[in-house]
Amino acid sequence: MGQKSEQLHIIFLPYMAPGHMIPMVDIARVFVSHSNIKATIITTPTNASSMSSIKFEHKITFLTTPLPLKDVGLPEGCENLVSASTRDITFKLFRAIEMLHPKLESMLVDNKPDVIVSDYLYPWTVDVANRLGIPRLAFSGSCFFNNCISHNLEKFRPHDRIESESQEFVVPNLPDAINLTRSQLQDIVKGKTSFNALFERLKEAEKNSFGVLMNSFYELEHDYADYCRKEMGIKSWQIGPLFLFNKSITSSIDHNCMQWLDSKMPKSVLYICFGSLTRFTKSQHTEMANALKDSGCFFIWVLGKVLKSNDNDQTKEVTEEWWLPDWFEEIITMKENGDRLGFVIKGWAPQVPILKHRAIGGFLTHCGWNSILEGVSAGVPLITWPVFADQFYNEKLITQVLKIGVEVGNVIWKAWATDETEVIKNEKIKTAIRRVMGGGEEAKEIRRKVKELSDLAHKAIEKGGSSYNDIKALLHVIRLHKQNKMLHN
Repeated sequence: MGQKSEQLHIIFLPYMAPGHMIPMVDIARVFVSHSNIKATIITTPTNASSMSSIKFEHKITFLTTPLPLKDVGLPEGCENLVSASTRDITFKLFRAIEMLHPKLESMLVDNKPDVIVSDYLYPWTVDVANRLGIPRLAFSGSCFFNNCISHNLEKFRPHDRIESESQEFVVPNLPDAINLTRSQLQDIVKGKTSFNALFERLKEAEKNSFGVLMNSFYELEHDYADYCRKEMGIKSWQIGPLFLFNKSITSSIDHNCMQWLDSKMPKSVLYICFGSLTRFTKSQHTEMANALKDSGCFFIWVLGKVLKSNDNDQTKEVTEEWWLPDWFEEIITMKENGDRLGFVIKGWAPQVPILKHRAIGGFLTHCGWNSILEGVSAGVPLITWPVFADQFYNEKLITQVLKIGVEVGNVIWKAWATDETEVIKNEKIKTAIRRVMGGGEEAKEIRRKVKELSDLAHKAIEKGGSSYNDIKALLHVIRLHKQNKMLHN
């Protein structure tokens, strides 16, 4: 092989939200598992401490810098979007993160990395990388399919010719006929908002980057990976499912729900989780509780904090709480042949081990990309309930392309996870649950398809697999870039 390669120092700059930070840490783990690579993760003290339980090799270190919380009127420790219970707090946190830009830029320059892996929400890192003469790899926490939908909606604007918010249209020029309604589109797609300028900067930064890292695998959305590269001209590497590289994540979990799952028949339990940011009203929680009661299946419900109103007093702080109807606790603990019907988990849940358990037969999800990957990799059929961000586009990949899930029927996109929207009624929720958890032909076909994709996900990360090969190819290209830079210095 010749002389030993120089060590690569890669700095990671994750955005401060769980769905962004967790896969970025996984990328660092994957990269340092290869020889002669060390990684530095730059974040804030609270975010770093939240990952203190993660066992890192000596080749991964943290650098921290505090957010200017007092300057924007935020309390100590409010350093992650999961802490933002209202739109106002979210905007303050956005502002604090923006104010950190000069300090983050100095830290990048001072630590002399060979590569910057930046969340795509930090477009300014392109300029830093160019100044240093090093690659900037943008991390997209979404999928190829989402990029293709977004690109073609902007290019062809079919929704401009639609008269009704509820009228369906087909997104033009894609490998599949994808149906959407205007009500499912993001505000920035339908018209001008305060965020349009930011998203233009993000797209420009993506184009000027060395490339884009996608937490996906080729076999899951191959037509759309090819479309992104050939039709959209985006240089990208698929390197997922990232969590599968971390073998310790599926180790023994000490949680009482796991013991309960051990006693259940295969495919008999429904898992419900809407991610860390989504807030529902008490009315929506009541409808979900009724649907679970009426469906008759066992369940694990990771309960989100309820959305509370201000009671028309705009000076009062909007607070959060976990809330369920009074009668629901009795339903959960009601004994059926000596057993309880379900578990409610308030706060963090060991999602990956739960989904992998043989007793899980379905996953009611908000369609966050990380959750979709975890469900698919576990071979679990999905029940889709998108809420905001890219979740409605992700839903269409599941239901219209891969056909490994069914829709609950939410059609109203929210600007924020903490916004109130139309309540989805018990009957719709119950119908979707029974379609997946029942033993009908539709459920059997969904299970067959998702099992095939699960097998392909695990093969993708093994030696010779599509994601394994893309990671090797990427690291080779980065090393060549460093060697060329050294030759010309």
